[in-house]
Order: sequence, then structure tokens, then C-alpha cells
Amino acid sequence: MLASMEKLTSGAIKLGFPLSSGQLEQFSIYYRELTTWNKRINLTRITNPQEVPVKHFLDSLTITLAFSRPLPDTGLRVIDVGSGAGLPGIPLKLLLPGIRLVLLEATRKKAAFLEHIRDRLGLENTEIVIGRAETVGHDSRYREAFDLVLSRAVARLPALVELTLPFCAIGGRFIAQKKGAITREIDEAAGAIKSLGGSLREIKRVELEELGDERYLIVIDKVAPTAGTYPRRPGIPVKRPLT
Repeated sequence: MLASMEKLTSGAIKLGFPLSSGQLEQFSIYYRELTTWNKRINLTRITNPQEVPVKHFLDSLTITLAFSRPLPDTGLRVIDVGSGAGLPGIPLKLLLPGIRLVLLEATRKKAAFLEHIRDRLGLENTEIVIGRAETVGHDSRYREAFDLVLSRAVARLPALVELTLPFCAIGGRFIAQKKGAITREIDEAAGAIKSLGGSLREIKRVELEELGDERYLIVIDKVAPTAGTYPRRPGIPVKRPLT
């Protein structure tokens, strides 16, 4: 087990979740597989054993700050849009193994890693979907089918809400992880959030000394259906975001 998991352990305790030895071993396996695969395909620029447990794993777990307590687990339907290396979806699954998780990734090579790490970690009720959010968002199997929609480092918020809110069931929630100055980005997204059936619930600052920089959770409730015209065709939400 990595010695650098100490900060992950201490940070998780501050979040209210003491990690078991079994969970820490899973995170160690995840780290080893991530860095091994990263030599062949570009999964992440962060590979340092001192940084991955904090900047990837612990950062992913901070989404729990937007949950009510006790945390929902069994049966919670979750989709990670633009999952990449499985962040934040897989760390959340390791914390809450009872969730039903979909990892959506457009790049086949990255999806192959997700399939590998799912099987390596023995993650049940975890589906890998290969495709773009603009296309999969119109698929009846996934449209407005999730209690929780997650996304990390995918796009600016005005475009991101169009890529994510169509997956969110009415009464569900979308959580975007953001860093740095976000006021302008949130202001620019106000019209898009409303047009897509969302309502801004909360902007929550993440305050963990282990992370050491300015991070936020943008929490959006799904309060009305998303019009069938959204998301628009691939590439358009980013090129011409709703305002």
C-alpha cells in the first residue's frame, strides 16, 4: 500500500469517512494501474505518488460534501460524464460500493482502461458507455435516468450544463467540480441552467488543507424536464454555449 495514502486517509476522515484497509488497498491498485496505463495512453498529467491520492482520489471524494447525511448508497443511480481515467466516479464507487454507476467516455482507449480497472477492482453494477454526451444524452436508456450526475474538468459551466443536465432525473442533482475564480463562469451559465431545467442550489467551497488550493462544488438541482432539442449536436455546446 502506498505510504502517500496518508493524506487520502486523513482527508477522508475529515469528510466523515474513515477508509477501511480494503478500500485503501483498492485505491493503491487503482494508482498502480493508472500510472502503468498512462505510459501507453494519455490518462492524466498527474502521476506523482504523492499527488495522485490527493489531487485525484481525495478531490473526487469531496463531492460528498454536497450530499445529505447519512449518504445514500444502495440503488443510487450515478453517471460520470467525460470520465477519462474514472474520476470522480470510481473513487465514489470505492467509497459507496452500493451505487449503480455509469462511466461515460468518448475516447475508446480511455474506455478500455475503464473496463480494465472496473474488472481489476471487481466493481459490480458499473457500466462503461463509449460515446459523446451530446449523442448519449438522447438515448432513452440514459436520458433523465440518474439521481446524481458528476463531471470533473470537462468544459466551462455554460457548455457543461448542456452536456450533463439531460442525464439528470427530475429531483436529481448535478455536481460540477471547479477550481479557481468561478464567479464569471457561474454568471454566464445562469441562462443555460434555467433553459435546461436546472436551478442553482449551492456553490460550496471545499476546505481541506490536504488539497491546498481553491476548489468549489457547483450544485444544480433538476427541477423541470430538459427540452428534447438538448443537447445539441456534437461540438455545438462548447462552440456556442447557451447564454
